[in-house]
Amino acid sequence: MIKIMDEKESEKNIDKILERGVLVEFLPTKEEFKERLISGEKLRFYMGFDPTAKSLHLGHAQGILALEDFRKLGHEVIFLIGDFTGMIGDPSDKSSARIRQTRKDVEENFKNWKEQVKNIAGFDDKENPFQIRYNSEWLGKLNFEEILNLASNFTVQQMLERDMFEKRMKDERPIFLHEFLYPLMQGYDSVAMDVDVELCGTDQIFNALAGRTLMQKIKNKDKFVIATNLIADEKSGTLMSKSNNTGVFLDLSPNDLYGAIMSQTDGMIKPLFIGCTRVPLEKIEEYMKLDNPRDAKMKLAHEIVRIFHGKDEADKAQENFVNTIQKKEIPEEAEEVKAEENENILDFLAKAGLAESKGDARRKIEQGGIKIEGKKVEDVNLTINKSLDGKIIQSGKKNFRKIVF
Repeated sequence: MIKIMDEKESEKNIDKILERGVLVEFLPTKEEFKERLISGEKLRFYMGFDPTAKSLHLGHAQGILALEDFRKLGHEVIFLIGDFTGMIGDPSDKSSARIRQTRKDVEENFKNWKEQVKNIAGFDDKENPFQIRYNSEWLGKLNFEEILNLASNFTVQQMLERDMFEKRMKDERPIFLHEFLYPLMQGYDSVAMDVDVELCGTDQIFNALAGRTLMQKIKNKDKFVIATNLIADEKSGTLMSKSNNTGVFLDLSPNDLYGAIMSQTDGMIKPLFIGCTRVPLEKIEEYMKLDNPRDAKMKLAHEIVRIFHGKDEADKAQENFVNTIQKKEIPEEAEEVKAEENENILDFLAKAGLAESKGDARRKIEQGGIKIEGKKVEDVNLTINKSLDGKIIQSGKKNFRKIVF
């Protein structure tokens, strides 16, 4: 057993992590987990992320920050990219089977992930770096005999206990055999890496417990399963997600990231402060008592942009928000989009990302949502010519582009 920290020195830091409110379920118990942490033994933690999209989001950042907390205590931490399981598709909370991805899809999705989280994970620490691993390293090498041996540790009844499978059977929706294998594959990740602790979202507990079962049967070793809270509006319970139009992705520019935080409901302010920043809890409570929730939200937006892009960019993003949204001024700088001479405005809006399609662009113009230099565009047949070179075109309240030739 490797000792990493004096017991008295570490207990205060451990309590700070355990009582923040990010970690909400502890299996087998919170008391046993804390006892292991206080013992000073160096533990191996991991959390897995399947590459189903090109950008990670703040929900992922919450888990990575939690891993980083334990790394700073001296523990070994692994950011596991599920490049193999991502091709299967996790059935958790899905009413139908996921569309399977190709290896090319998966690799395209995760290629920029390290860059997105480099400011919240200690990849460059020389003594105890934040590690990245890929589960194709071991899952891609299993032969059929080995898969059969793994599968013999579970029953069909155990798999059917999952809520989403029960619902599908009730609705007479298909359950595919490869979906049964997903918990098995995720479970084997724990065995292959010989971990002591798996962090997961509360929606992943079933899969994580499959790993605990395999660790006990194959390694004769117990594993802690620690679940992080899903980020949700504390008033409505609505989860932060892409499908709810509340997802905040880590590849956003500083201005767009700031704006995305400001677009969140007031009920998201405290959960995001707790999960995605390390602002002390007492300071968060002070912010939550401010007369106007917008002021607390601005402090949150500034802090999150600071974490991912630095203080200077956070200051600029806040200034941009105040000038363009609160004061309704046109920004001096905006993302440049090259126009073609006499290009139809509908084509330009779609190309510039200010509308989802030409039809959407037409609707926005008809509804008065498109402006050039602050003046509403009323003609859907308007053509972009060189007289508009350098002008700012706007969609809605906060989306700006500069027209360039």
